[in-house]
Amino acid sequence: MYQPCPGSDIQLPETQRRPAPASVRTAVNAMYAGAVTSLLGIGIGTISDTKTAIARRFPDMTASQLSSTQHVLIAGFVAGGAIAAVVWIVLARACQRGHNWARITGTVTWLAGLAAVVFLWRRDSSAYFRPRP
Repeated sequence: MYQPCPGSDIQLPETQRRPAPASVRTAVNAMYAGAVTSLLGIGIGTISDTKTAIARRFPDMTASQLSSTQHVLIAGFVAGGAIAAVVWIVLARACQRGHNWARITGTVTWLAGLAAVVFLWRRDSSAYFRPRP
């Protein structure tokens, strides 16, 4: 028969984590704002712009094909926005709890985004985005 060790019912006190400093709380709030932005970005112009873009790119599509393609793309936009929002929320909560991996992951994600922005605003990229005469 199993016998517990004597005194095994004694509970050790849990270590208390210090409250997060204001800079961490501000970063967490910014991450929550990123989650909201990800969700808001799903609906901004998605439905009508998607249908118009598909019709321009594939003018020979039937109305049924156009509608089906639009629904698939919108489902992808919704899924992508929801996933992005969940990532923001997970990172925010983990940072709030003091998990260093979350700070590193958020930084790497931000650096990847920064690199994309820098390349998008280079002179040759800007020329590509200018309307053609």
